[in-house]
Amino acid sequence: MPLWLTGGSGPLCGAGPDVALKFTEYFKYTRRRPDRARIRDEWIEATIQHPVAEKVQADGRVQCWAFVAEEQRYLRVVLLEDRETVHNAFFDRRFAP
Repeated sequence: MPLWLTGGSGPLCGAGPDVALKFTEYFKYTRRRPDRARIRDEWIEATIQHPVAEKVQADGRVQCWAFVAEEQRYLRVVLLEDRETVHNAFFDRRFAP
């Protein structure tokens, strides 16, 4: 699948600024891990609303990336096919814009 560099606003990720974040049970469980617990909701929301890159997986899920200045790393957020429900979020060591 192709990777799109969106330059800050993309057609794939996110519903809109007025939509509350929804999470899968998987995400709620994995968020308890120490490396995931520090990921803030506002970083997830910013990644969904203003991704620097997006990709649709073969299963229809959507990956979005954005740079988190406080961490000096890129955050990857994986959304379900509805483009609203967060399935996963983690700092992506391999992503390069």
